[in-house]
Amino acid sequence: MELYTKGDFRMGILIQGGRIIDAATNTDKAGDIYLDGGVIKEIGDKLEKKEKTDRVIDAKGCLVMPGLIDLHVHLRDPGQEYKEDIETGSKAAARGGVTTVVAMPNTTPVIDSPDRVNYVHNKAAQVSGIHVLQSGAITKGEKGEELSDISEMAQAGIPALSEDGKSVMNSKLYKEAMEQAVKYDLPIFAHCEDIDLRGSGCMNDDENARRLRLPGICNATEDAIAARDILLANETGARLHLCHCSTSGVARMMEFAKEAGLENVTAEVCPHHFILTSDDIPRDDPNYKMNPPLRTKADVEALRRALKNGAIQVISTDHAPHSAKDKTGSMRSTPFGIVGLETSLALTYTELVEKGVLTITEMVEKMSWNPAQILGLDSGTIQEGHPADIIVVDVDNEYEIDKNKFLSKARNTPFQGWKVKGKVLYTICDGKIVYQDN
Repeated sequence: MELYTKGDFRMGILIQGGRIIDAATNTDKAGDIYLDGGVIKEIGDKLEKKEKTDRVIDAKGCLVMPGLIDLHVHLRDPGQEYKEDIETGSKAAARGGVTTVVAMPNTTPVIDSPDRVNYVHNKAAQVSGIHVLQSGAITKGEKGEELSDISEMAQAGIPALSEDGKSVMNSKLYKEAMEQAVKYDLPIFAHCEDIDLRGSGCMNDDENARRLRLPGICNATEDAIAARDILLANETGARLHLCHCSTSGVARMMEFAKEAGLENVTAEVCPHHFILTSDDIPRDDPNYKMNPPLRTKADVEALRRALKNGAIQVISTDHAPHSAKDKTGSMRSTPFGIVGLETSLALTYTELVEKGVLTITEMVEKMSWNPAQILGLDSGTIQEGHPADIIVVDVDNEYEIDKNKFLSKARNTPFQGWKVKGKVLYTICDGKIVYQDN
């Protein structure tokens, strides 16, 4: 494979003969795309090179789609770079076809000031080939006691506010945060979890938890806070985005919100939550420990239904890298989280598109176009004049997920050895090839 990082390198790129999929324009047709100067210059049939130095990519038999936009990623930088850092996380993203990530603020120290936002953005400009957007913490130190300097972080360019990793349990303070979010036109990315209800739980509270003799986490742990957050968003007019939804209850809430016309409330679901259930946990294995946990078949069916009917608008990863040492032991004591940047596209295509849950256009809508709309970006689409963030994907040939080939520093995945389709052959960001598969 070839990897490039950000720099001044520019060349025209002609992508020929691919099947162009774009949700924004409802496009699904064969064609050519010419990229130059970081933007999409021309879309048509039988296009030719403009300059001798132009790169030609033969995309016959492949899908050509907008780069994926992942609203929920943990890069562990600053403070836990042994798990992941901006450079390795960006390379993993590029390999997975992701050209923009929103990094969560629960780093060490927490991203709760403009200086810390600037640290991430400045480092990303030096080492990353993709767009890294750093979100800001709602409260100082994510302690839930005092609001962060939202005004200054907004000026530093945060795309969103989030307390990810925990919820702001003080509803009055959270309402004040939502009012600040409205003032600075920032969405709030909500981790919905009643910490008291969760207690020491480490997997779903069902017969499988009893089989493995592990403490459980009930659905109400997520549902109660999701309901509160939706009510507060309705009260304040804040733009609310529910992260990593896992329950049938939240799926129904989002369907109700859609029916009630609450356009300021959106939600995401991760591949592990719409594919796996607690039945799939074979033993006390930390690679199956994530927060929220894997739920039941009924929850998975409800999440898939909500994806299909548009009540849940986004597919994200909650990419949560950990070292092998951290993920060794019992689920009781190891940290929550799995990696996802390098597997999300293939898992989504294989489990949802191939099985008829979503069309390929609906997949692109939920992984590129809708996330772009939530962030107010002009990417996430293949249209002339828009950013040249494009991926070329082979969906015909099956391959096996191999964690030992990940570009991430982490290997914590429950999908090792899974047979999938949807291999990224090229990732182009700002008109530069940032990943190429051999």
